[in-house]
Amino acid sequence: MAAGHWIRFIGNCIEIFGVSIIVVGIVWSTYHYLHRQRYVWDYDGYKIHIGRSLLLGLEVLVAADIVKTIAIELTFTSLGLLAGLVLVRTFLSWTLVLEIEGRWPWQRQLASVAVAGDPGTPAGGGESRDARHSGR
Repeated sequence: MAAGHWIRFIGNCIEIFGVSIIVVGIVWSTYHYLHRQRYVWDYDGYKIHIGRSLLLGLEVLVAADIVKTIAIELTFTSLGLLAGLVLVRTFLSWTLVLEIEGRWPWQRQLASVAVAGDPGTPAGGGESRDARHSGR
């Protein structure tokens, strides 16, 4: 078997693995959602678990697309299709992160500890370390 066939086979295996991650994640999350001991219907937690499995599955599917594009004769058409797939899946991943965490992936999380005293100052108090220790 030629190397291209092996790479295409590996790409298909990675693709099956990505789909399996999504399916198993949805089944597992649904099972835990329906079989709660305390009968507390935590719909937000359910959405978060499904979203995380979707994110991981999408990342694996992007990797499979990259491997399969390398296996096929590399042309501008195949690169364009790969770019389109990566853009769509990246957008889906970003919107899932927004749904799960309430922020875009490139936004930093808010500092959990603010400076005591003035809540309007940044986390360092607005002064350099030397100015705070020199008594100025």
